[in-house]
Amino acid sequence: MAVENTSPAMQRTFLIINCIILAVGNCGGPLIMRLYFIHGGQRIWFSSWLETGGWPIILIPLLFSYTRRRSTTANAKPILMKPRVFFAAAVIGTVTGLDDYLYAYGVAKLPVSTSALIIATQLAFTAAFAFVLVKQKFTAYSINAVVLLTVGAVVLGLHTNGDRPAGESNKEYWLGFCLTVAAAALYGFILPLIELMYKKARQELTYSLIMEIQLVMCFFATVFCTVGMIINNDFQAISREAKEYELGETKYYLVVVWSAIIWQCFFLGAIGVIFYSSSLLSAIIITVLLPVIEILAVIFYHEKFQVEKGISLFLSLWGFISYFLGEIKHNKKNKDNLNEDQPSEVQLAHQNSVP
Repeated sequence: MAVENTSPAMQRTFLIINCIILAVGNCGGPLIMRLYFIHGGQRIWFSSWLETGGWPIILIPLLFSYTRRRSTTANAKPILMKPRVFFAAAVIGTVTGLDDYLYAYGVAKLPVSTSALIIATQLAFTAAFAFVLVKQKFTAYSINAVVLLTVGAVVLGLHTNGDRPAGESNKEYWLGFCLTVAAAALYGFILPLIELMYKKARQELTYSLIMEIQLVMCFFATVFCTVGMIINNDFQAISREAKEYELGETKYYLVVVWSAIIWQCFFLGAIGVIFYSSSLLSAIIITVLLPVIEILAVIFYHEKFQVEKGISLFLSLWGFISYFLGEIKHNKKNKDNLNEDQPSEVQLAHQNSVP
C-alpha cells in the first residue's frame, strides 16, 4: 500500500483530527436520528438515506484540494481515483446503503440500551474480519481492549426494563433486534473491507483520494436508499411529516439537514482513521463512545442514568487506554529495535578509519 509521504508526527496529528471527526459523527449521528424518531419521524428509509445523503459536502474540501494541487502542479488531475478503486468503492458503498437501513430500523424499533449493546458487538465482528481480510496482528493489549469494550457493552445492555418503546409488537421488536445484529455484523465486515481496498489500490494513497473514496461510497449508498424511498413513497410523505412534526416544520428540516452533515463526519472520520491506523482502531473508537452517547442522551433527552451506564463507561475507557498503551509500547519497541540495527556515528567513524 503506497501512502503519501508525511512525517510520523504529521500522521499522528492527522490521526487525532480524524478521531475527533469520528467522535463528533459517532455521538451526534445517533442522537439526532433519535431526535427525528422520538418527535414524530417515522420514515426508516428516509432516515437511512440521511446517513449518507450529505455526500455533496465532500465536494468542498475536494475542490480546495484540487486548487492547491493546481497551484503547485500545472497538469494536476481533478480526479485521483483509478477505475479499480472506483468500482471497489461503489460496491462497498452499496453494501453500506443496506447497512444504513438495518441500523436505522434498529434505532427506530429497539430500546436505546438494547440497540447500543447489539451495535457494540460490531467490534468483535471487526476484529474477526480484520484478522481474516487484512491479517490484523493482535497484542495482549489489543485483545484486552476488545474484551473490556465488549464486556462494557454487555453491562450497558443489562438494564432494559421499562426502556421498550410503548405500543410496539413482539414482531416489530424482534425484527428490529435481528436487523440490528445484521447491521453490526455487516459494518464489522465493511471496515476491514475498506482497509483491504487501501492495500489493494495499486496507487498512491493520499487524503484527497480518501475523500474521493468516501464520496463514491456515500453516493452509491444514497442511491441504494433512494430506491427504497421511492418504493416506500417516502418522498411524497416528507412534507406531510414535516407539518405534523412535534417540534414544528422548521425544526424538522433543521434536524434533517444537520443529520446529513453530522453523519458525514462519522464516515469521513471512520475511513480517515483506517487510512492513518487500522480498521480495528476505528471500531474501537466507535465502541468506546457508546456509553458517551448514553450519557449525552441522559443530558439532552432526560433518559435515566443507571449504574450500569457508569460501569460501562469505566470499562470502555479502561479498554481504550489499554489499546493505546499497547500501541505506545509497540512503537517504542520498534524504534529501539531500529536504533539497534542502525550503526551509531562512532561505529561509522571507526569503520571509515580502518584502512
